[in-house]
Amino acid sequence: MIFKKILLKLSGESLMGEQGYGIDSERLNDYAIQIKEISDLGIKIGVVIGGGNIFRGLSGASKGFDRVKGDSMGMLATVINGLALSSALDSLQCKNRLMTSIRMEPIGEFYTKTIAMEALNNGEIVIISGGTSNPYFTTDTASALRGIEIEADVFLKGTRVDGVYTSDPEKDKNAKKYEHITFSEMYSKGLKIMDLTATAMCMENNLPVYVFDMDTKGNLKKVIFGEKIGTLVNN
Repeated sequence: MIFKKILLKLSGESLMGEQGYGIDSERLNDYAIQIKEISDLGIKIGVVIGGGNIFRGLSGASKGFDRVKGDSMGMLATVINGLALSSALDSLQCKNRLMTSIRMEPIGEFYTKTIAMEALNNGEIVIISGGTSNPYFTTDTASALRGIEIEADVFLKGTRVDGVYTSDPEKDKNAKKYEHITFSEMYSKGLKIMDLTATAMCMENNLPVYVFDMDTKGNLKKVIFGEKIGTLVNN
């Protein structure tokens, strides 16, 4: 195993599966099984989930929503997804704890680094929902922030694409995949792997990012064991 403590970022859009909205139970259970598989190996796992399958603040703003209220709706969407993942892990008898960056007990425990670290050290999977609790920040930035706080070895960005490409592989058949790229190269080439705030945080705090396809069963375990199935981004 090359990683012992990870921050796993899951895409809200991926949770939709084939249905185009909401939460696909089959995809959710696939994620839970993959997470349990590496938890059983003793890996310490923090999880952040996006909310784009339910509501995205930025796209809401373009439709007339106030941006701050729209982002607040997006943050609540991540709590709904966190609850769903927690429930799926419960069904597998996998110890987990849902934490929220906004106070909303008893739905979830208020996030602090101290409590999160204690839970991780006790073998619990810690699901951190609510984004950064502030508007104008993405869940990528929240993932970078929580990854740095919990002292993760790596920020694993689980997507529906198997890495970083020269252009969008879903639109460009000639797009070439990178096995490795630096944060500086990513920025200079204009590759939109994650937003600039998240990129800067990872770069300044030396937190490597690994982009991989989470939708293929077994891939999470392959990443943990060092199989080169995605793209490594670091300094």
